[in-house]
Amino acid sequence: MKIVFMGTPDFAVATLERLFQEGHDVVGVFTMEDKPRGRHMVLTPPPVKVCAQEHGVPVYQPKSLSHGEAMPILEKLQPDVIVVAAYGMILKSDVLHFPKYGCINVHASLLPKYRGAAPINKVILDGETVTGVTAMQMDEGLDTGDMLLSKSIAIGENETAGELFDRLAILGGDVIAETLEQAEAGTLHPVPQDNEKMTYAPMLSKKDSAVDWSRSAQEIHNQIRGLNPWPTAVTIYRGKNFKLHRSLLTGKTHAGMNPGTLIVQKDHLYVVCGDGAELELTEVQPLGSRKMSAADFLRGHAPEPGESFSE
Repeated sequence: MKIVFMGTPDFAVATLERLFQEGHDVVGVFTMEDKPRGRHMVLTPPPVKVCAQEHGVPVYQPKSLSHGEAMPILEKLQPDVIVVAAYGMILKSDVLHFPKYGCINVHASLLPKYRGAAPINKVILDGETVTGVTAMQMDEGLDTGDMLLSKSIAIGENETAGELFDRLAILGGDVIAETLEQAEAGTLHPVPQDNEKMTYAPMLSKKDSAVDWSRSAQEIHNQIRGLNPWPTAVTIYRGKNFKLHRSLLTGKTHAGMNPGTLIVQKDHLYVVCGDGAELELTEVQPLGSRKMSAADFLRGHAPEPGESFSE
């Protein structure tokens, strides 16, 4: 099958690599423009561009698709299908309906739940225990097209968004491989989404980082996991930002103690949450320091009895 692929970040690379492994003829790749990154703002290509170039596939990086920039390229390439995974641009009607099999999007949730930009983070923030990947026939709405095929996986109780991201990226490759196989065989059965069951996963920002210790231990644990690796849960310790990267639920409670109170036992750091339950912090990062284990932090800072985090 002749395929044009549209994608940008690491998540999309696994899907693109799977297309190569399945022997499809990837005739072109669209991705976002190179961007300055790092302390020295070095112009850096997106991961999908790097992958495509390694396979010798032509790469296209239009600034916009809003004025028909894609159509001359697509008319030259004549793809049977356009596969999209976390591209970052809205596709217009002329693009959506150009290929024989249309445009198929690989979305990292079990649609219609968690449409939008940050489904992997949001399922963890919401405390979900199952998620997955859906292949969707794209239309002009935001993740509203008919569902073609989906696969689900369980979410680990301590799994971070970054760890789940890696697993879903691989699953996305499995989903698109099977979807394209069924498309060629004529055995796909599109299913309209039930809009009454729709939920939305908006783009995250650093405004989501602040930890409110009056919330339950489970909710804060989900926040820490769901914002790892970015934008990271943050609290205030001794007047400075203090990042929280990993945590564990202990099942213990402390009646009568104020939310945010720190408890130190040997090399372990615990904090009391709003429901009285205890949360163990296992990986933290004081302002201006590297990530470190709680034990390393305690050796260098030694919290005083009764000391607390603040919002």
